[in-house]
Amino acid sequence: MENKTLENLMAAFAGESQANRKYLAYAKKAEAEGKTNAAKLFRAASDAEAIHAYKHLEVAGKILSTSENLKDAVAGETYEFETMYPEFLEEAEKTENKAAIRTFTLALEAEKVHAKLYKEALENVDETEEITYYLCPVCGNIEKSIPEKCFICNVPGSKFIKY
Repeated sequence: MENKTLENLMAAFAGESQANRKYLAYAKKAEAEGKTNAAKLFRAASDAEAIHAYKHLEVAGKILSTSENLKDAVAGETYEFETMYPEFLEEAEKTENKAAIRTFTLALEAEKVHAKLYKEALENVDETEEITYYLCPVCGNIEKSIPEKCFICNVPGSKFIKY
């Protein structure tokens, strides 16, 4: 595939992915405000953008074997907690933006967990015993069992979402 088309596919993937998450956030806000029709439209559009993003990534040849995808996920999560978030935190600390410092810190700590879980999944990629995961709805921490409370943000384990 020619370089420019691959670049365009990846740019389209990034844009559609961001639109997907943005519209989902808008849907949650509309629901909170009791704007059901707007919420439904935002959710439908969010799902449409996810379809576009998936197709762009697929055509770009970026969806590989599960082992290769796990390796990519480890690399991505590791980059985020070793490089990206520390740089973002440094800048937020310079401006004393407490909200940004908190969100970057929570994400950084959760990304460490994600990388560890991806490494474990890679090591056990052929394991057939089903694992249940639990997601903290505040910081994004993922556990294999329901904790008493989230070790990152202290949310009660009863709030975790089961997968």
